[in-house]
Amino acid sequence: MVRVNLSKNIRIIPRLDIKGPNVVKPVHTEALRVVGNPKELAARYYREGADELLYLDIVASLYQRNLDFELLKQVTDGIFIPVTVGGGIRSLTDITNALRAGADKVAINTYAIHHPEFLTAAAKEFGSQCIVLFIEAKKQPSGSYEAYTDGGREHSGVDAIDWAKRGIDLGVGEILISSVDRDGTRKGFDNELLRRIGEFAPIPVIAHGGAGSMESCVTAVREGKADALSASSVFHYGDFTIGALKTFLTEAGVNVRRV
Repeated sequence: MVRVNLSKNIRIIPRLDIKGPNVVKPVHTEALRVVGNPKELAARYYREGADELLYLDIVASLYQRNLDFELLKQVTDGIFIPVTVGGGIRSLTDITNALRAGADKVAINTYAIHHPEFLTAAAKEFGSQCIVLFIEAKKQPSGSYEAYTDGGREHSGVDAIDWAKRGIDLGVGEILISSVDRDGTRKGFDNELLRRIGEFAPIPVIAHGGAGSMESCVTAVREGKADALSASSVFHYGDFTIGALKTFLTEAGVNVRRV
């Protein structure tokens, strides 16, 4: 049975892509452009009514290094909404350090692809609600979707839809699904990808990659069955505010938490 999410509050989650001390915005995971200071942007989105924040070090896995936990602590100070943190998470100690630095949840991609059992160990240690399976998916000529690693740069050979199903079985509490093809394009979410996961997932599915018009956000909920919408470009560059998006969604019949 296809899930319908209109009766629940759809979360709006700005995404901060971190490289060094800056927030950057990639297009198709490349062509990084500095867009601001992470602490300032986090505070701005918190004031504007974000339901959560997504904080991703997009080169930590690629360079085989840990998160900058001190920077994370500075960014989350004074932010009283859930923060999901990802990038370079490779051990239970990394998760502990992220939580101590202000994270509420951790998103795991590259390490989980190579060590699926880590998801189960993490969920048992910290609770499923703390563990988010992060999938960066790219559509293949066959019509299937492949999960990519290392910031959406490397092939894994793993089918993204099958990986989502397995992640659920391994105990994760949420799925963050990002379209590599749509990332930074403002062309709209990949609703086929979202729907193929949303139709079977008993846990929340967060959509990312391609947020453009406010209409595209409505479509991701209605057709893609997304439980939450994560976006970066449209907020960073001022296409519209979180408040304006929530008003638009409400008028379209989509429930949101009002500011």
